[in-house]
Amino acid sequence: MPNQRIVVAYGDGIGPEITDAVMRVLRANDTPLEYELVEIGERAYLKGFATGIPPDAWEIIRANRVMLKGPITTPQGGGYRSVNVTLRKALGLFANVRQCRAFTPYIASLHPKMNVVILRENEEDLYAGIEYRQSQEVVLDLKVVTRPGTESIIRYAFEYARAYGRKKVTCMTKDNIMKMSDGMFHRVFDEIAKEYPELKTDHLIIDIGAARLAAQPERLDVIVTLNLYGDILSDIAAQVAGSIGLAGSANVGQDAAMFEAVHGSAPDIAGKDIANPSGLLTAAIQLLVHVGLYQDAERIKNAWLVTLEDGVHTPDIYREDFSTRRVGTRAFADAIIKRLGRVPEELDSLTYRAGGIHLTPHPLPPQEQKLVGVDVFVVWDQADRDPNVLGNAIAQIDSAPLEFKLMTNRGVQVFPNVIVETVRVDMWRCRYLGNDITFEDILALLEKITRAGIHINKIENLYTFDGEHGYSMGQDE
Repeated sequence: MPNQRIVVAYGDGIGPEITDAVMRVLRANDTPLEYELVEIGERAYLKGFATGIPPDAWEIIRANRVMLKGPITTPQGGGYRSVNVTLRKALGLFANVRQCRAFTPYIASLHPKMNVVILRENEEDLYAGIEYRQSQEVVLDLKVVTRPGTESIIRYAFEYARAYGRKKVTCMTKDNIMKMSDGMFHRVFDEIAKEYPELKTDHLIIDIGAARLAAQPERLDVIVTLNLYGDILSDIAAQVAGSIGLAGSANVGQDAAMFEAVHGSAPDIAGKDIANPSGLLTAAIQLLVHVGLYQDAERIKNAWLVTLEDGVHTPDIYREDFSTRRVGTRAFADAIIKRLGRVPEELDSLTYRAGGIHLTPHPLPPQEQKLVGVDVFVVWDQADRDPNVLGNAIAQIDSAPLEFKLMTNRGVQVFPNVIVETVRVDMWRCRYLGNDITFEDILALLEKITRAGIHINKIENLYTFDGEHGYSMGQDE
């Protein structure tokens, strides 16, 4: 069987030092990998490539699809895009995987039993970057949650838990408020969980989930969540664990993956042989599991844990009470190599389960999608913004075959049955429903509203799917 071929980018700042250290460990272990080097990052920027990735590097990355990347420096100033963002978007790396573990007593932490992995959806949610200014007072940010994106990250979370010998997967959402977007994420989680009966599962509302992560992280194992929540949880977990410099990170897609350290390029300590290569090494171990080299991953990870136990530490984690030797980047790698084949005595040794991570999509059965109405958003800013004035004006417009049902402001129903206490802004949503309507009926309605002198700035068509509402309901519906 031919060796797995991967792309390696040494990166900037401390990148070349820590990548060299990791490569020496991989080679000393006789890991069955072949390496193809690319130059991306600061040198590429300075050669005029605004993405930081030259065309020849792109060809190599696309051909091999698995990458170990040292930290990259993005030059200050306009015109330069983050290499990480470019790679994630271009390669469809939908899953961000962040391991946050305490290594007490060898590394100080308030939670000595913490060992949490956060799997964050990496492309959708509010980070899709679809924003609009709708009026002088209103800006909208479109929260994008798709069934394929949701299923991919959740299925990956379960496959990850299985491959890494984890016991439980926790889903975190805010579906008590965002019943459709976060609600779908929760429902898909429950559906997929049935395929993994050996794993425990639970669901937490994100606010209590974040509080539990900060106060009782030992109660959590694998967390899967949406993009924004995952971003916040990752930083909380890294701070609580007290070991961000030891953490590896993975960005994984359907047929491509990129593995890196959590930390940056740290140019201020570059070339001094003091950087800790552990973050990139743990990322490389994630890479080995990803490509199915489980025994190699176990051997290297256990040797690294033994090194920590033996007190051989780089300056960033050196402590007088537990460390025995203060070493540089290269000597730390030598210490790991010397301990290959050993398993830790106090820290938990690692065992990975064979079988790989499989992301087979499960297509949904077709549903009947029926147009049943439209929400018309209008801008109106007159007098004291009395909803009755606008509501009555809207109600007088002949909307047949659609029927004007209600009007809201910031999601609160204000006509009919005006709630006078709520603050009202200059953008209003008018809901129309009807039976057996067409898009032409909606176009005719929009023309009538415009002729009445009311400014329309946005519409959303309303649908049912197999008879179920595909839109959130108003207070009186």
